[in-house]
Amino acid sequence: MVIKVFLASSSGSTAIKKKQQDVVGFLEALKVEYSQMDIACNEENRMWMRENVPEEKKPSNGIPLPPQIFNEAGYCGDYETFFDAKEDNQVYAFLGLPPPPGSKEALQAEKALIVENGNDAEEHPDDDTLKKEIPAEECNGGVHGEEEVTEEILSEEGGEVEESGGAEEKAAEEAEGKAAEDETAEDGAAEDETAEDGAAEDEAAEDEAAEDEAAEDEAAEDEEAEESAEDTEEASEDTKARVEEEEAEEEAEDEEAKEEEELLQLEEEEDEAAEAEEEGEEE
Repeated sequence: MVIKVFLASSSGSTAIKKKQQDVVGFLEALKVEYSQMDIACNEENRMWMRENVPEEKKPSNGIPLPPQIFNEAGYCGDYETFFDAKEDNQVYAFLGLPPPPGSKEALQAEKALIVENGNDAEEHPDDDTLKKEIPAEECNGGVHGEEEVTEEILSEEGGEVEESGGAEEKAAEEAEGKAAEDETAEDGAAEDETAEDGAAEDEAAEDEAAEDEAAEDEAAEDEEAEESAEDTEEASEDTKARVEEEEAEEEAEDEEAKEEEELLQLEEEEDEAAEAEEEGEEE
């Protein structure tokens, strides 16, 4: 497929020259292959362009002005439709060409396709990840407790089974162990209380820091709002000036385009008159 751009190389209209340069420059920036079809120096190109522009796309006088863009014999559009496609990142669709992978237009097409068909690429958690590992001991019926072994006191014949002092020593050891446990419990309670106090202090410090941060954020937001209001006011003034300038340029371009239309119409009339004269002479 070959893109054809019909233009007038010797046009006297600045507006038409600017539009032609805009189309050609953008196609070269996109590295799109195209052919320039000059209608000023080639009568066949001019007649072909006028015959193949659809009637509904022709101006009121029936004479389409360059630039006109075709894909082979298929009509793509004029400068206005090309400009709209460029603004919407739809130039390849306008030209009837597939967008190159990785381009903005290709990404937009992929996103639109995903929105239309639904996102099938959602990740669904595997059932295996939802299963909890079961310890081998639970699978095997639980952990067997240690067997309690009772010591059997064997006494020799005629010997004493237990000395009287052994019971007293045992009672003293039990009392010491209980006192040590009580002391350990008291130390643990004191540590827990200290930890709770420290946690409360940390929480209070965090709350205070959060309040300070919130105050700073609020002040920053107020400052940003003031700056945004100033920027908006300046942008409005700039926009107004730019709109006025663009309107003046459009008026000038319209006048130039009108002159070009009149010039082309005169040229056509002259051509038709010359052809009529030639036919009259031949007769």
